[in-house]
Amino acid sequence: MEEIKNYTLDLHGKKLQVEIGRVANLANGSCVLTLGETLILATASASKEPREGIDFLPLTVDVQEKAYALGRLPGGFFKREGRPTTDATLVCRLIDRPLRPLFPKSYHNETQVIISVLSSDEMNPYDVLGIIGSSLSLSISDIPFDEPVGACVIGLIDNNFIVNPTYEELQISDLELTVAGTEDAIMMVESGSNFVDESKLLEALELAQKVNGEIVSFIKEIKKDVGKDKWELSSEDNDKQEIIKTISDKHLEEIKNVVRLKGTKTEKQKKYDLLKQKIINELQEEYDEKTISQSFGEIEKKEIREALLYENIRPDGREFDEIRPLSSSVRYLPRVHGSGLFTRGETQILNAVTLAPLAEAQRLDGFGPVKEKVFIHHYNFPPYSVGEPGRLMTGRREMGHGALAERALKPVIPSIEDFPYTIRSVSEALSSNGSTSMASICSSSLALMDAGVPISSPVAGIAMGLITDEKGKFIVLTDIQGAEDHIGDMDFKVAGTKDGVTALQMDIKIKGITFEIMKEALEKAKVARLNILDHMSKTISESSGEISKYAPKITTISVPQEKIGAVIGPGGAVIKGLQQEYDASINIDEEGTVMIGTNNSETSDNVVKAIKAIIKDVEVGDIYDAKVAKIMPFGAFVELTPSKQGLLHISEISKERVEDVSSVFSVGDKVEVKVIKVDRQGRIDVSKKALLKNNDKNDINASTKKTEISADSSRKPMRKGGRKPVAGNDN
Repeated sequence: MEEIKNYTLDLHGKKLQVEIGRVANLANGSCVLTLGETLILATASASKEPREGIDFLPLTVDVQEKAYALGRLPGGFFKREGRPTTDATLVCRLIDRPLRPLFPKSYHNETQVIISVLSSDEMNPYDVLGIIGSSLSLSISDIPFDEPVGACVIGLIDNNFIVNPTYEELQISDLELTVAGTEDAIMMVESGSNFVDESKLLEALELAQKVNGEIVSFIKEIKKDVGKDKWELSSEDNDKQEIIKTISDKHLEEIKNVVRLKGTKTEKQKKYDLLKQKIINELQEEYDEKTISQSFGEIEKKEIREALLYENIRPDGREFDEIRPLSSSVRYLPRVHGSGLFTRGETQILNAVTLAPLAEAQRLDGFGPVKEKVFIHHYNFPPYSVGEPGRLMTGRREMGHGALAERALKPVIPSIEDFPYTIRSVSEALSSNGSTSMASICSSSLALMDAGVPISSPVAGIAMGLITDEKGKFIVLTDIQGAEDHIGDMDFKVAGTKDGVTALQMDIKIKGITFEIMKEALEKAKVARLNILDHMSKTISESSGEISKYAPKITTISVPQEKIGAVIGPGGAVIKGLQQEYDASINIDEEGTVMIGTNNSETSDNVVKAIKAIIKDVEVGDIYDAKVAKIMPFGAFVELTPSKQGLLHISEISKERVEDVSSVFSVGDKVEVKVIKVDRQGRIDVSKKALLKNNDKNDINASTKKTEISADSSRKPMRKGGRKPVAGNDN
């Protein structure tokens, strides 16, 4: 039986509890973290031997959201958890990003981290616990892992910072800044904000790193107490170093020349491919092709970095703070509700906006308080965008890029009171050479304005890069392209309006960066963002103010709260009937606001008229186009509105005597009636006779009469009882 160990950390007024040794003891490392009544299990497992033939870290991070953690049953037929939710997938990425750079470069064993959310108080988010738990389970395991990572969220309410805010606090916070870092340096940043100034972001980053330092010290104490001895790793394969030396001796100058050539991605790639194939042909009798290709890539990467650091030469010849050529347009797609095409260098994004009624808002089944979304951004990355064949799929990368753009755009989206639509924005990467996620934000802003969505301000995004050396020299690059992203040490994405930052994301490949680098990156990103916004304003500067003729028409009316039940009807029968009859979407909230979505204004007017008739109190003298609902010997019950019926007595049908109601009406017939009485119990009497003029002799509408047709077609139709013919009456 394992000894159970418990540890506690006071995390700025909140108690973080850690338990080790009670559960999941066959994993290489495991721990249970508790904050409030939110509890997660973090486990780390790895294969004993490295995977053959790879030169990367095969790390997998999985997050399992358990429905029982909320006291619920899972949805669906099988009533068990299926594929991860979008939120769980995004947390997987959040955990993976700061951990991956901290494994030894020579470590190639299959490694899996699993976070299981076992209990949720629906108050304390579990994402930060997931990062801390993953770091702790790896640190105390025998898996090689260089140093622990701490993580926290910084909120901003009334200009005051809050550490690890609750779900409720995040709803009113102007900032949600997630930061992961080692004891000495920041490793990962993910942020959404309401136009927060760059200087305020730096303050929040400094506070976050201070908190992370406390968490790292806490993890190190636990590791010292219960940590296992780490596996010993074999040294790097000397074969690759030998091949690198062989290639360098013969072809270094050729590689240097290709690196320093100016041109497009396609042009330079052709040169690289020709040179690489030449080298493979020379050496393939001595070494395998894969190792030769990898060695060539290492030399290429080293030469690009040296050209940048010591010769100030970018792969495409630009200045360090220069943005690639920009172009943009709107209304590219004729039938969609709004579209924007944005091109920056060889990166091109097409965005299409679709407007729909509020009833089509996305339903959420997560752990937070938000249960539906009326603004949705999706991102697609087809393989042709990089000139390759491949599978069409929505993976973690697509979901992450889509969520980042959605976070950046959300602060400028109007409220449902100002714009009662569900909005879906879809970004298609048509070609990619660096930072398609930031280009998606630009194209989406254009498309939203084209669609007539009254966004408060356009949003633009830019990606910054970083190149460093062992001596501490660094350069920050504006608008990084694919090659610079591949060989660089940082991908720093900043999005916002002219008034401030709305989203921030940073991933690094080295062990942390300094605040000096962060400050310079933010300053240069602001200059670039304003330049892009200036370009976009020349294409479209504000919302067109005009909804596409192909978009649904949304009408908003209010009904008294005491009348909501009448509009909905028993079991929703009335509102469902209206939706079916008019082919409309109708949504009513608890305060009586009714949103009506139709394909044209005429239908919308008819729905409004029908709803107003439902909520109107019936008064003597009102006239209705009623429908016969039921026939009785003494008269007919007619439907005045879907929720109100009146009695049309047999004596009120006609000025002439009517012997049989069924000889005049059938169920479903339309009849115009006038209200002649409403008693104290709300019972309604109506009359058709009261609407007849004194000289109207033919007072019964022929279209509502029930007739008998003789087999002899020459005979005129006769009413029951042998009365006069209806047709051909020439009296």
